Amino acid sequence: MDLLITILCAVIVIGFLVFIHEGGHYLAARAFGVRVTEFMLGLPGPNVGFTKGGTKFGVTAVPLGGYARVCGMEAGEMQPHLKEALAALYRRGTAEMEDIAADCGITDDEAYEALEELTEWGSCSGPTKKDPYNTYRAPEVRPSKRQLRAAEAAGEPAPRAYALGEARPVDDAQALFDDEYRQQYRSLPFWKRSVILVAGVAMNLLFAILVFVVLFSVIGFDVQYPTGEVAHITVTPWQSIVVGFNYIGAVIQAVVGLFNPATAAQTVSDSTSIVGIAVLSRQAVEQGLFMALQFMAMISVSLGIMNLIPIPPLDGGRFVVEVFQKATRKVVSPRAMGYMSMAGMALFLGFFAIMLNQDIQNLIAGTGVFGGGSGA
Repeated sequence: MDLLITILCAVIVIGFLVFIHEGGHYLAARAFGVRVTEFMLGLPGPNVGFTKGGTKFGVTAVPLGGYARVCGMEAGEMQPHLKEALAALYRRGTAEMEDIAADCGITDDEAYEALEELTEWGSCSGPTKKDPYNTYRAPEVRPSKRQLRAAEAAGEPAPRAYALGEARPVDDAQALFDDEYRQQYRSLPFWKRSVILVAGVAMNLLFAILVFVVLFSVIGFDVQYPTGEVAHITVTPWQSIVVGFNYIGAVIQAVVGLFNPATAAQTVSDSTSIVGIAVLSRQAVEQGLFMALQFMAMISVSLGIMNLIPIPPLDGGRFVVEVFQKATRKVVSPRAMGYMSMAGMALFLGFFAIMLNQDIQNLIAGTGVFGGGSGA
């Protein structure tokens, strides 16, 4: 039972903070008109949820972490036959890869690459496990209430709804493609892409600052004077914000210490893995609302700052790639992005293994000592 309570506390704390982080990416993307096909709590895999506004919201089978699938973030240049493949698929509704290749006069491989990219764009639905071949389907289309009201006000027929895989007329292939392209991350200027990338971190830090204000300026805290007298006090919101920024600065210093040979060992020793975070989550909850909120604020800062590390696939790494592409006017290839992401994951798996080992040793020893610095 104790183990289940510990796991539950960790899932709630981490799940909520990941929800805030991914919510930042989602809100920024939607504000710029970019399509987001999935907003999930948990690792990619089997999931349950509901679809609203073209986005499926839900929980996956492994509720650890989360993601917002922002369309058009794939690396490299666009495939050259997207417009033709998109129009051909919409006219058919449901088609196999070879059908699209024949319609467009391109090879099967070219059709496959184009259809896979359109799937990433959310412009079509890719093959399912039940499909014996590479079968693709035009997406479901349901007119929004705004579109229905606009048509009614103009005295025009209501826009038609289309089921998944239903054929539909394509009068202007270029207009269809342009409409889909405008809903992609890759269509945005540099500054809007940057906002989407850092929005998750911004939400984590903003949440932490707001919690510090609530804790120290609204709830208040006890202070014991040298005389032994205990007083319950509150501070001004500005003082709470200063406390929050001081803590953010301390976490930044700790994360930087990971990459300094002179301080890396001590920084790792002071940090904790998901096991330590789970134990600390339960301890904080058991100590009451104040400590639970304070712990969540601290982990939120750690989550945000860790994501700023300039190594793919973290947000900071993607931002560095965007800066490089803007400065050099060169596009980073999928292969290069893949190599950088694998190197980054290897580095963090190494840190994670060390922190996990020390957390397990602390549990076995029964010391109950877990690093109070940044989580990992």
